[in-house]
Amino acid sequence: MEKIKNAGRPVRVLNLFAYTGGATVACAKAGASVCHVDAAKGMVAWAKENARLSGLTDAPIRWIVDDCGKFVEREIRRGNTYDAIIMDPPSYGRGPGGEVWKLEENLYGFVKLCAGVLSDKPLFVLINSYTTGLAPSVLGYLLGILVKEKYGGKCAWDELGLPVTRTGLCLPCGATGRWFSE
Repeated sequence: MEKIKNAGRPVRVLNLFAYTGGATVACAKAGASVCHVDAAKGMVAWAKENARLSGLTDAPIRWIVDDCGKFVEREIRRGNTYDAIIMDPPSYGRGPGGEVWKLEENLYGFVKLCAGVLSDKPLFVLINSYTTGLAPSVLGYLLGILVKEKYGGKCAWDELGLPVTRTGLCLPCGATGRWFSE
């Protein structure tokens, strides 16, 4: 959130597969205008309630119930851009028309599509994945070739996990990758 607070300009964030809105609330509290997109109407309603409970009823948050890929395609056609993108895509899903989403097969194309809505001076792109078969370095690689090559900056990635008290080890739960401007 420091990137948003320290930007010195208005910041527009696109939160895709946004679920209950934790990232939406955090970005709005940091001062960003947020476009919250999720295909599940119930999740968007829950996120709105979370924003209300966080004192953000009048915050500049745009609530969208839509397929994330179709929404991004329309934003590109409209010429809309964002300074930051956060995404938490599912491992697997089905669209209303029976379309199948498989993270391992669709993530590259989706991140490439999303790079098309980045502003001329983006701040960050964050991807979380709870697919344990996807290595963190894959997220770093995708961000490196699809975002860093165009905008410079740096990439970082890590494994997501839950600490196990009894053993002191970590139970793998997924991966995270981020690109950020310098």
